[in-house]
Formats: sequence, structure tokens, C-alpha cells
Amino acid sequence: MRIDKYLKISRLIKRRTIANEACNAGRVFVNDKEARSSYNVKIGDIIEIVFGDKKIKVEVTSIQENVKKDEAKELYKYI
Repeated sequence: MRIDKYLKISRLIKRRTIANEACNAGRVFVNDKEARSSYNVKIGDIIEIVFGDKKIKVEVTSIQENVKKDEAKELYKYI
């Protein structure tokens, strides 16, 4: 699954277009490398998102196409 779609489905970022823009602006890193929006996410990847001076770092624990809002937090764990 593409990282921009994963960020939207996991609800780390609310909209896919915003996730896409964040990737293209160099604010999303996977395993300490800058990620493009077309990067394919794998279980075990470490995703870091930079929002200004705030950083979010999570590990991918599951990949699913459709997830309910309540279950979205089960797709990752905070580090």
C-alpha cells in the first residue's frame, strides 16, 4: 500500500492529498529516509512525520484496505 494512502487510512493524516503533499515536501520519513508518496509501506517500517516542531514516530503493525475509525489505531504503535 502506498504511504499516502496508509497515512489516511490509519488516520495519522486526515486527507490523502495532505499526506501526499507532506511526502513531497520532505516531511515524511520511513526508516530514517525521506519517503515519496509512492513508497510501499511494509509491516515493521518506522514512519516519522514532522509537523513544524512536532514529530510523530510510529511503527507499522498492520496493513488493511478498509478500517473503521475505532480500529485505525491498531494499524500502528507509537515509539
